[in-house]
Amino acid sequence: MAKVIFNESRCKGCELCISVCPKKLLKQAEKINVLGFKPVEIVEPDKCIGCASCAVICPDAVITVEA
Repeated sequence: MAKVIFNESRCKGCELCISVCPKKLLKQAEKINVLGFKPVEIVEPDKCIGCASCAVICPDAVITVEA
C-alpha cells in the first residue's frame, strides 16, 4: 500500500493534484494552513495506488509518495 504525505504548511491549495488523481482520492481540506490556504488531503489513503501523479504535478513539492 502506498503512503501519501502532504507538507500541509507549504500547500497553496492550487488543486492541481486533485485534478490528476486517477482514483479521485484527494480533496481540499476545510482547515486553513499557516499560509492562509486550504491544503489538500487524502480521503481514503488505503485506496491509493501509488502512481505519484499528484507529487509530480505539485509545483511546490508538497507531496511525497512512499511505496
